[in-house]
Amino acid sequence: MIVGAAAGPCSRAGCRAAATWRIDWRNPRLHDATRTKTWLACDEHRPFLVDFLTARDFPLEVRPTVVT
Repeated sequence: MIVGAAAGPCSRAGCRAAATWRIDWRNPRLHDATRTKTWLACDEHRPFLVDFLTARDFPLEVRPTVVT
């Protein structure tokens, strides 16, 4: 988990809300397990972004951006 990390805005197009979730994912057709990408998500858009990646069978891990 990320401790004390500054997050940023949500990765959903047009959303400027502060991210509270980190979604690490990869496209297995293009990259091996060592290459991941990160999207940040607010509470409202986390389900949308996770569903988008899950529908494409991309491996992913979802965790809070900051652990207190």
